[in-house]
Amino acid sequence: MLYRLTKSKFILGLQCEKALYLDIYKPELAYFSPETLVRFRKGRDFEAKIKSTFTNGVDISQLLGRNIQRYPELTSRLLQEHDEISIFEAGFVFNEVLVLADVLHKDADGNIYIYEIKNSLSVKDVFRRDVNIQYYVIGNCLKNIRSFSIIYNDGNDNPCYEELLPDACNAMPLIASQVERFKEVLQGTEPHIVTGQQCTTPYDCPYRRYCNGEITSQLDLGFF
Repeated sequence: MLYRLTKSKFILGLQCEKALYLDIYKPELAYFSPETLVRFRKGRDFEAKIKSTFTNGVDISQLLGRNIQRYPELTSRLLQEHDEISIFEAGFVFNEVLVLADVLHKDADGNIYIYEIKNSLSVKDVFRRDVNIQYYVIGNCLKNIRSFSIIYNDGNDNPCYEELLPDACNAMPLIASQVERFKEVLQGTEPHIVTGQQCTTPYDCPYRRYCNGEITSQLDLGFF
């Protein structure tokens, strides 16, 4: 299945359209600080702990690795073949947008429950946007979605839950318009956007050094 955007690229585009453009056309210029890499690792550790509580889960990332384009096909087949199943990194594509759900559970009655896992002490606005883009895609691929929850950290690596399905349903028209906007951005030239608050909010932008003139090529990154 062909896709132009992913969940992470969509979220990056909301922060800065120039960053989105660079992530598609000049990804080699991205720089992640040691602090950011530590945050990524802690997030993966918390996610792994939560996933371990779902019995008999099927992890598509372990089966297919980097063959992301095959995730939606395998997800569809697993949902068809099993009356009840939990799938990790379940893949879906709609309108050229690919999303991977941290956990998707289908119960014996065919009801779908989706969980997004965040190693955070609260549910931030960016997490809500994360769920919104996922629901925009998955909601157009599946019926019977009964719940879409954020699982976050209570401070002791135990899960807290917040239901976001109603908000995600209401956000569908806005997400659709934002998707079309980002497609337009990617059809043009590199946007001219001056540095500002968007460089650090809600995340440190991996292209901030490039925009500040500190990186102009792979040589600056020390790849050669």
